[in-house]
Amino acid sequence: MLKFTPILLAVLYALAMYRFSAWRTARELDARSTELADPLLKVLCDRMAAALDLPKIRVHIYEIAPVNGLAAPDGRIFITRGFYDRYRAGEVSADELASVIAHELGHVALGHTRRRMIDFSGQNALRTALAMVLSRFLPGLGAMIANFLTMLLAARLSRSDEFEADAYAAALLTKAGIGTAPQKSLFAKLERLTQASHGAVPAWLMSHPKVEERIAAIEKLEERWRQIDGRT
Repeated sequence: MLKFTPILLAVLYALAMYRFSAWRTARELDARSTELADPLLKVLCDRMAAALDLPKIRVHIYEIAPVNGLAAPDGRIFITRGFYDRYRAGEVSADELASVIAHELGHVALGHTRRRMIDFSGQNALRTALAMVLSRFLPGLGAMIANFLTMLLAARLSRSDEFEADAYAAALLTKAGIGTAPQKSLFAKLERLTQASHGAVPAWLMSHPKVEERIAAIEKLEERWRQIDGRT
């Protein structure tokens, strides 16, 4: 039984962290967000809602400066104030911002938002358990190795989720009559936009696939759809 004690403690720690993280995230978003009320974006969101057979898509502005979009574990969609300000300044088009909303809807529809909370807790549990075990054999290095291995796992999971959400967004934007061109054009701008808001390489670029890979994946989807249309 004593052999499994570190693992059991890690699992209990992970469960506690999951509940605390979900509570803290919801509280933070409630305190620092308001519902988006932009007429042009509402038209585009209504078109996507109709494509999904939904009465409405609610989007909130999260009052922080970095350029980003996010989906909360409870299914709400957020655009940061920094992103919205870029749109108001003409650096990002309404269609491009709609592609961000479509991408975040993909995270919700595909279950990424809730799974990420669980993955985060699971990674903490794995990191803790690995560190305890490895430190017995590699004192001083065990924790570093455990942290490195869990970071690799998290990055791989995150990139996979992004590709899936991109594909969902491409299909939704196409069905809504918006198309994938805004999605691809925004990708080309993201590095400049995110660096401009931080002055350094942002965490967003570290956790997402390369822009060229994301555009290529969408174009591959478009080619597949053209082939399907050609056979029908």
